[in-house]
Amino acid sequence: MAQKPIPKPVKFLFGGTSGMAATVFVQPLDLVKNRMQMSGEGGAAKAHKSSFHAIRSIIQNEGVFALYNGLSAGLLRQATYTTTRLGIYTTLFDMVSGPDGKPPPFYQKAVIGMAAGACGAFVGTPADLSLIRMTSDGRLPVDQRRGYTSVFNALMRISREEGFFALWRGCGPTIVRAMVVNAAQLASYSQAKQFLLSTKYFQDNIGCHFGASMISGLVTTLASMPVDIAKTRIQNMKIIDGKPEYKGSLDVIFGVARNEGVFSLWKGFTPYYSRIGPHTVIFFIILEKSNVLYRKYVMGEKTT
Repeated sequence: MAQKPIPKPVKFLFGGTSGMAATVFVQPLDLVKNRMQMSGEGGAAKAHKSSFHAIRSIIQNEGVFALYNGLSAGLLRQATYTTTRLGIYTTLFDMVSGPDGKPPPFYQKAVIGMAAGACGAFVGTPADLSLIRMTSDGRLPVDQRRGYTSVFNALMRISREEGFFALWRGCGPTIVRAMVVNAAQLASYSQAKQFLLSTKYFQDNIGCHFGASMISGLVTTLASMPVDIAKTRIQNMKIIDGKPEYKGSLDVIFGVARNEGVFSLWKGFTPYYSRIGPHTVIFFIILEKSNVLYRKYVMGEKTT
């Protein structure tokens, strides 16, 4: 007998809170990733030789707590982006699953993952823009820093100083990145989980969730980094004499490949995977456990 579906508002809530909880743990890695992606911009000398060099430099120059710069933006991003995309993904997943609960094929998972990612990215772009700027601010000379005090201060100042629609600057590459990330992350997680369960060596528990999450994190990192560096640089750019530094995502990608080398498109791979791997693990474990507890204590279903 197929399980009763969890109410949609609850799915949205669990998606957002799971993402926010995971962000608290990985925020320093997100900051390091953004700093490394901005390092060497335009062919300039790289500010950081490695992730460890970046962490040491940030602590020495800005203090330990600087590793958590932009945390408020990261939490708001999860509350908007992740809540929307997970709610839409799980809803569509249930719609295309078979009447007996049989999961949809891989290509359908990828399609609904991309659709969910695009919707979530649009909703979450203002918070994402604030996050990129707040985590990158410390690398600038003091007189050039924006000095946002919180995500709400950032949103108000961007709207006031650059115009309301500037809150969606970089929305295009953000949506493209989200589509790539969600097609890779959500679909590969479901596929990896199915594969691990089919081997008979795993049961549907934390061990299985951990393994599927790490596989999903690796696939997502490899697929999304070139788009992510384009998004990061566009959202962090300044308008000079009325002209933006970059014309678009392709301008960034080709510029990075030309001036910094093709492999620079995967610059910051270590902190990116170090972030996305644990974030994916923590996120899906909390999400899975939330679903189990809700079914047991709220819906009154028996668990094995």
